[in-house]
Amino acid sequence: MGEQLSHSLEPLAAWFRGLGTPEPIVHWGHPLMMGIVVLFMGSYVVYTGWRGRTSTPESQEAIQSFTEHRKVAPLMFLFIAMGYTGGVLSLVIQKQPILESPHFWTGSLAIILLSINAALAAIGLKGFLRSSHAYIGSLIAVVLVAHIVLGLKLGLSL
Repeated sequence: MGEQLSHSLEPLAAWFRGLGTPEPIVHWGHPLMMGIVVLFMGSYVVYTGWRGRTSTPESQEAIQSFTEHRKVAPLMFLFIAMGYTGGVLSLVIQKQPILESPHFWTGSLAIILLSINAALAAIGLKGFLRSSHAYIGSLIAVVLVAHIVLGLKLGLSL
């Protein structure tokens, strides 16, 4: 299946290769950009979510935290989803296998969990769903830290 995916993406990868982008940018562009998103936006999303959750209900601090959380979390999800596709394409551009990388699988797990959390937020966060959203969000943060470690290992091995 990984070979089929690589084959399907090869025309686009060949186009990008034809741009003559310097190798360090091709190799480290995805990790740098996604590192910024995960470390800064992700940390802020986790912080504001938990600050709102642990604040006195209906307090100004809780309201402000949840407002900030609702502003940044969808953008973070969008950037991570775009980065996911960019990371897959980056592997194809570098002629590397896709599905053999644990980094690919942690990225896939992160996208799945982010989608579940977005669906929970869309449904409405009351009671058990609110707690589920918080703990799944924390799990996503752990998965993304593992994803960064595996990504660095992958980047250094190529």
